[in-house]
Amino acid sequence: MAARTVTRPDAREPDRPPLPAGRRRLVQTLLIAVMAVGSIAMWLVIPVLWLWVASQLQSSSNPTLGPYLLVLFGIPLSMVLVGKLLGAADRFYARVRGDARHVKAQLPWQKSMRGERGSTRRRTVLDVVMVVSVGLALLCLGLWFFLLAGSSLPT
Repeated sequence: MAARTVTRPDAREPDRPPLPAGRRRLVQTLLIAVMAVGSIAMWLVIPVLWLWVASQLQSSSNPTLGPYLLVLFGIPLSMVLVGKLLGAADRFYARVRGDARHVKAQLPWQKSMRGERGSTRRRTVLDVVMVVSVGLALLCLGLWFFLLAGSSLPT
């Protein structure tokens, strides 16, 4: 199934003159790299970092409630913050690219089985980066679980 694309003009035009083509491509590439690193950090680095911080706060083998609460609230709040920053980077990417239009693409899994109406959400570079980063995070989890974690069963 192919994606259907609808284009319409945007009411907001950029005020600044566009960057030269070479510089614009460099900035776009850097922004995509920042979004890729930020999305990988959101799924892998933030949880590990908060678990490490909580482990450093605990000195005995009998944990108290504090480190658990720190991890319970720290991970989601950090992920929301990184998500907001990634959204801002995606909007900046669209502005650098000079998109004066919104491109609406209806992906096959977003389409109703009846096919009555189209999707109103536009697909962005951040959408693609996040899907790839989640796939990589799941791959890393699977590799760790099956190859590195070992068995918890008594041998």
